Amino acid sequence: MAGSLSRNLRYDGKVTIVTGGSKGIGEGVVRVFVQNGAKVVFCARGVESGKQLETEVNSESHEGECYFVPCDVNEEDEIKNVINKTVERYGQLDCLVNNAGWHPPEERIDDVSAESFKKLLNLNLINYFLFAKYALPHLRKTKGNIINMSSLVAKIGQLHAVTYVTTKGAIDAFTRALAVDEAQHGVRVNSVSPGNVWTPLWDELSIASGNREAMIKGGEESQLLGRMGTIEEAGQMCLFLAAEATFCTGNDLLLSGGAELNYACKSQLKQRTNIYE
Repeated sequence: MAGSLSRNLRYDGKVTIVTGGSKGIGEGVVRVFVQNGAKVVFCARGVESGKQLETEVNSESHEGECYFVPCDVNEEDEIKNVINKTVERYGQLDCLVNNAGWHPPEERIDDVSAESFKKLLNLNLINYFLFAKYALPHLRKTKGNIINMSSLVAKIGQLHAVTYVTTKGAIDAFTRALAVDEAQHGVRVNSVSPGNVWTPLWDELSIASGNREAMIKGGEESQLLGRMGTIEEAGQMCLFLAAEATFCTGNDLLLSGGAELNYACKSQLKQRTNIYE
């Protein structure tokens, strides 16, 4: 029985790094990959939540395992440390899931300083670049893959979120350009674009809105399926790209519940609440 189960694991023995992995979509990726036999190194700034998830996941009856490494993705040396510790511990790297980032509360361009925009670019975009840069020498050896977490709003826009949407649009372009360069090494580069997926960040933003119940209801009704996605569904999408989508590179997969489809009233934007994460 154990052998049969092992053969059904979709990423058995593969080594994966997940950034921003202690909660939200990152947590979903960690759990799904471990459940499918992967050895997952995940990083985040919050040491307590990271260690707690590591203990919880490893105590469950999975074939894989996870290992937490503290990291502030704004710091290049700490990014290097995550890559180095992964290779030292497991001897290889097969997949990088770039996920760490942040969605600011609603803001108009009039109120955004150049400095705050630069900080968001560093947090949401430059960290993806640096993780890819330092992971690629190892990924080329295994003909591995990179999965960049983008957002549906990079394609359709979002009210009062110019800086965030810009960072996600840049991730789309980064994904395509890197896919072109790395094809010669057999490294695939793809992205996932979630719509409304229920995460702690979504919860924080709904509280900050001043009308949590209405905002959540609006978020749910933005999808044709009438609900938000789950972090587990995000993990499954990433696992598909890593394990099965072996002829896909430079692609972006929408995880949106159909939110981008059908006409809708857009003339009174102040009454609409579409916060995508």
